[in-house]
Amino acid sequence: MRTVIALVVLVAAACAPPAAEPFTPVDLSAGGSSPGPAGGSSPDPAGTGPRVETVQVSPDVQVVVEWPAVTDPDTVGMIETLRDYRAGSFRAVVTGGEDTAYHKVFHDEAIMEGYRWVKEFLKQRRSVRGVSRLYALNVVSVFEGKGAELRACVDETGMRLLDAETGKAVRRQPDWTRSPFLQIVGLQRGDDGIWRIKLLEHADPFSEGAKGCLR
Repeated sequence: MRTVIALVVLVAAACAPPAAEPFTPVDLSAGGSSPGPAGGSSPDPAGTGPRVETVQVSPDVQVVVEWPAVTDPDTVGMIETLRDYRAGSFRAVVTGGEDTAYHKVFHDEAIMEGYRWVKEFLKQRRSVRGVSRLYALNVVSVFEGKGAELRACVDETGMRLLDAETGKAVRRQPDWTRSPFLQIVGLQRGDDGIWRIKLLEHADPFSEGAKGCLR
């Protein structure tokens, strides 16, 4: 990308991991289409299978999504919400907090979860460059049609933490740049049909779930 927003060493002390759970990344069923954000492409409208989408967050930052083959609109909507959160939070960091569009992917009561992560970057005068990759996206449960749990492997070994003032990589890079991790996302679908984030967690790096993200 442990409890809520533990992506970096800067915030790890404030986070506690959830209980480890077995997890094997798997693709979803075939097909699907949905419009993507500006700077990215949309899922294959012909439903021909998995594809790769690149969202250009800034000249130096990309979020790459390895889409599974999907058919149902809800699964597409959930993945888009996670994609937009990841891209939007990095966009907030590289703009020094000026871009706050990522707030829209959260339920009102959960906005602070995302903001705390961005705030730590700003407080420590840090920025980023490189590629964040999402893969093995898997909806593991749906609750009465309005709640769901999405799991995704996140690989940020291609990212570097920077000094925001100099633009140079910091001497000691954080753990999240060294190994992929498993992110667990609780979502809820609003009356408007849009899926929004209610909870973000990270699996313990030594759990079976996190090990399933190694490749």
